[in-house]
Amino acid sequence: MPQAASPPTGSLATALRQAVRLLAATPHLAEAQAREILAVIPGNPQALLVLGQARAAQKDWEGARDILDALCRSQKQDAAAHAELGAVLARLGNTTGAIAALQRAVALSPKLAGVWRDLGDLYLLAGDAERADQAYAQHILASVNDPRLLEAARALCDNKLAVAERVLREFLKQHPTDVAAIRMLAETGSRLGRYEDAERLLARCLELAPNFRMARQNYATVLYRQNKCVEAIAEADRLLEGEPGNAGFRALKAAALGQIGEYAKAVEEYERLLGDQPAQPKAWMSYGHALKALGRRSDCTAAYRKSVALLPSLGEAWWSLANLKTRVFDPADIAAMKAQLARPDLNDEDRWHLHFALGKAFEDDANYPHSFEHYREGNRLRRLALDYDAAEIADHVDRSCAFFTRAFFDARSGQGSPAPDPIFIVGLPRAGSTLVEQILASHSLVEGTMELPDIVSLARRLGGKMKRSDRSDYPEALADLDSHAVRALGDEYLARTRIHRRLARPFFIDKMPNNFAHAGLIHLILPKAKIIDVRRHPIACGFSLYKQHFARGQGFSYDLEDIGRYYTDYVRLMAHFDAVLPGRIHRVVYEELTADFEGEVRRLLAHCGLPFEEACLRFHENARPVRTASSEQVRQPIFTNSLEHWRHYEAWLDPLKSALSPVLSNCPAPAPFA
Repeated sequence: MPQAASPPTGSLATALRQAVRLLAATPHLAEAQAREILAVIPGNPQALLVLGQARAAQKDWEGARDILDALCRSQKQDAAAHAELGAVLARLGNTTGAIAALQRAVALSPKLAGVWRDLGDLYLLAGDAERADQAYAQHILASVNDPRLLEAARALCDNKLAVAERVLREFLKQHPTDVAAIRMLAETGSRLGRYEDAERLLARCLELAPNFRMARQNYATVLYRQNKCVEAIAEADRLLEGEPGNAGFRALKAAALGQIGEYAKAVEEYERLLGDQPAQPKAWMSYGHALKALGRRSDCTAAYRKSVALLPSLGEAWWSLANLKTRVFDPADIAAMKAQLARPDLNDEDRWHLHFALGKAFEDDANYPHSFEHYREGNRLRRLALDYDAAEIADHVDRSCAFFTRAFFDARSGQGSPAPDPIFIVGLPRAGSTLVEQILASHSLVEGTMELPDIVSLARRLGGKMKRSDRSDYPEALADLDSHAVRALGDEYLARTRIHRRLARPFFIDKMPNNFAHAGLIHLILPKAKIIDVRRHPIACGFSLYKQHFARGQGFSYDLEDIGRYYTDYVRLMAHFDAVLPGRIHRVVYEELTADFEGEVRRLLAHCGLPFEEACLRFHENARPVRTASSEQVRQPIFTNSLEHWRHYEAWLDPLKSALSPVLSNCPAPAPFA
């Protein structure tokens, strides 16, 4: 057995200092020293703190928790004790308790910079990005001493980003290598959505200070937000080398793996995370998402169930169950969700997710009035949280129709990348695009990927907007590009998407529906790519959008009138490209596809220059990962029972019909409803 430390022979302060010195290298001796002190002075708070720290250093998390919890109860004003308790609770997976303990610590002692940092990490793990930003800003404030940096840090804490940016830029003119200031300026840029600027600043920061952990964490996050997931994974790995038990770093790596379609590896990361910290409801939910993409239906359902068992108020997990698009709820589930909605302290995000989930639950029970009531309230709350303006879409379509003329394309014939590899599937969500993707991805020459954000990112960059209120220079900025720049954009798209191509097939699918708004850009930079427009009857598509909550984007889909206007603008833009680029875009109408499945599949393959393969008719046998809301539906044979399902809700759809009036007159009449 190791020798215990000798009983303290000097003063109490000397004995405590000795115990603290022993903590890092020999925590068992620190424990023995603390127990010797406590034998002489029972209940001494400083010795109890060292004892708790020593048990934690020996990975006896439960023992450390019991010691520190009792200490915090008796010493309510001891910031250090609350900070240590928070760290231990975090290791035990008790995120809620850890956050509460760390909040108490910084309330008692706001200058605890490391505690603010840990609190930010826990907020991120809990999915509260806004509070994470606030905690990280407080970490900066507690970490700096220069008066000008303190001024900038206070501005960051108050979200006065313009003030912070001005102060930091002036400071860096005089101190260009100050890594704290560089990181703060990067944080300012990140909050303003200027991720490329933030990335460049953080790369410089890490060049100057490779061991600056917070800068590397910010860098990994900024890379992930720009869909530079391979690079983000590499940075997460470097962070994990230093802190292998950090659940936030592992969660970031798992999320990035999912973004590049590495769902099996993402599952492995979530399993490591949950093995260490099994009481993480949002990690269980994210784990469920990865399992869903792999088609592991029962495991996915179990993960979502575990999530709501740990946190019954987590609306997104309830909605994730509903979003399996099958009957999953029983009366007990409905009662549990209604009980959560009755809570006055429930936040809006959980509330709207619960409304969407209950809308699906009552829909499954054919209780359409109650179903629509919940869909309507969920959409109302979601719409209030968004800054969506339908006029912006209409303006983009107007400008695109004016700019993308036949003369424009004729003058640029032969430009762009000559690669025929991409097959773009565009249109509106819930129109059948995942089905068409699954059909094409069942062909031996075609690889299915996911909804890739790269065309949208290129368009955003070309637009040059620095803030939300600025007017975009896109698409007009394309007029200034010479043939080399046009080719470079096409080559850049192919390079950015290469990470998603793992099967060495000559063609791949980009199924981002919103790319319809960029059909002109696609034709310009990738003139040999195929463009498939998948269309569904406007009322059926519109209502299907209305009852779907999307993880991100699709801000138009939470109001019936907005949906109708968006659909109308989409049809108007596609009609324009049909006129100026006749035959360029192949249209698949969902109702026609279900009525003459083999015939439409043959026409689709012929347009893509692909020989017919029977496997395309057996698309439901394809075991490839599918990430969208239709993932479970495309693992079944073709069915038609949802074509007229919207009729159950027709009494409440007048705003949608009114907004769709410009296109309804040109649509085939819906089939009689039984």
